[in-house]
Amino acid sequence: MIQVILAVGLFGALHFVSALPGMRQSLKGLFGRAYGMVFGLALLAALVFAIWSLRSADRTYLYDVPMWGIYANFLLSAAAFVFVGIFLFRGSWRNAVRYPAAIATLFWGLGHLFANGDVESVILFAGMMAIAVIHVLLLRRNLPFEPIAPRDGHNMLSVLFGLALYGLMTQLHQVLIGVPVIEVLVPPGAS
Repeated sequence: MIQVILAVGLFGALHFVSALPGMRQSLKGLFGRAYGMVFGLALLAALVFAIWSLRSADRTYLYDVPMWGIYANFLLSAAAFVFVGIFLFRGSWRNAVRYPAAIATLFWGLGHLFANGDVESVILFAGMMAIAVIHVLLLRRNLPFEPIAPRDGHNMLSVLFGLALYGLMTQLHQVLIGVPVIEVLVPPGAS
């Protein structure tokens, strides 16, 4: 459980540093044009650490998940990946939504709370959701919103890419996370 808490703390610290103008400028000065790549790799490393921590944790169950929880997770995670696509592509929806990565995290976290009732999952997913909300509040308070120059056709590409990425994740979920998605959706005994 301690490792899960540390992973969430590391993920939060990276996000909070990026939302503080002085720290952000210092890091941009240090890394120059590579800042975005370095920050992205640091976040990816923190996410990998979080996944590893959750996989290796001894689970202590806090609540029973509802029978419909896995189906809700399936739909909410699909919505999350659509918002990931909106974040990654430069369509006009990215400006309209403003914080698509945070919205993706909220959908993803909520879905997983419906499907996982152990303390470690609650710490990870509720923690990530809290980080997303605090990060947006810090950004709104400290940094003016800078709209991107939208590119034609990128709204539809963002949705298609998000859904394709979600399809890929459903296939790789067992390998990466240790839990199969498709088998979870088929009730026991069904053929």
